Amino acid sequence: MNQPRCIVVCGAGGFLGGHLVADLLRQGRGPIRAVDSKPFAEWLQIFPGVDNVVLDLSDSSACGHALRDARECYDLAADMGGMGFIESNRARCMLNVLISSHLLLAAQEHQLDRFFFASSACVYNIDRQRDPSCAALTEADAYPAMPENGYGWEKLFSERMCQHFHEDFGLPVRIARYHNVYGPCGTFEGGREKAPAAICRKVIDAKFRGLSEIEIWGSGTQTRSFQYVDDCVFGTQLLMRSDYAEPLNIGSTESVTIDQMVDIVEAIAGLKLCRRYLPQAPLGVQSRNSDNTLIRRLFNWEPSTRLANGLERTYAWIHDEMAPRYR
Repeated sequence: MNQPRCIVVCGAGGFLGGHLVADLLRQGRGPIRAVDSKPFAEWLQIFPGVDNVVLDLSDSSACGHALRDARECYDLAADMGGMGFIESNRARCMLNVLISSHLLLAAQEHQLDRFFFASSACVYNIDRQRDPSCAALTEADAYPAMPENGYGWEKLFSERMCQHFHEDFGLPVRIARYHNVYGPCGTFEGGREKAPAAICRKVIDAKFRGLSEIEIWGSGTQTRSFQYVDDCVFGTQLLMRSDYAEPLNIGSTESVTIDQMVDIVEAIAGLKLCRRYLPQAPLGVQSRNSDNTLIRRLFNWEPSTRLANGLERTYAWIHDEMAPRYR
């Protein structure tokens, strides 16, 4: 009768969701319900002592089941991947709106104390990202609206829906715009991986097989900032516990070209490779970097893990995952 209400992590079988559940457990917070549509065998991380549930959150009844007896919901659930997946699955990415819509309705019905929505830097106006030297993106740069097709439009629409649920129904919402999260225990092959994991995989494969060349999507001059997953998890909970209800950047300001990131991974591996560039591969925008003025002002904090340090940990984990296939 007096059991405490739970914290629900949606998308818990995915990369960021798994790290968030792990951190909540380390803090002794709970009870925790971890929800994902994938069968348990496909979850990237799974933990004992958690109410692990397989549910398709694009279905409204599943969302109601997921949020029963809940006090907080972290909506990290989405059908997504790296740029190769996003650019070739725009309709599937748009259908993520079913997840956010049904979760918001369930959160309102169950009168949750907090609802967190994981948005993306893909919401930003693409005209502000056409040159590698473009300025870092502030939260205001999402408007006038011209996000990336498919995934970006869905995220921007769902942001607006979260804000209107807050305005019209009093649901406390928190919205983060994530910038390129990477780290261990993530997807590194199969088509959904993102650039840091893909580059680590390619360099590791070349080292094991004695190859002298790797493929690089684009010209290598595209610029990005990449934030380590531990920083992202910390910033997510910092925002969730705050009173700030507007979209907020959570990302690193350490901008590098793709070629510079390859340089870092090569240094970690202790080799130098020739690069074969694929200009026709899915590229996304030319430049994307986080302006952290607002998050510093609000919380006196910002993601700070240096890319070289985060990539070293990521490389080591992917290396250990890949090594058995070469024996």
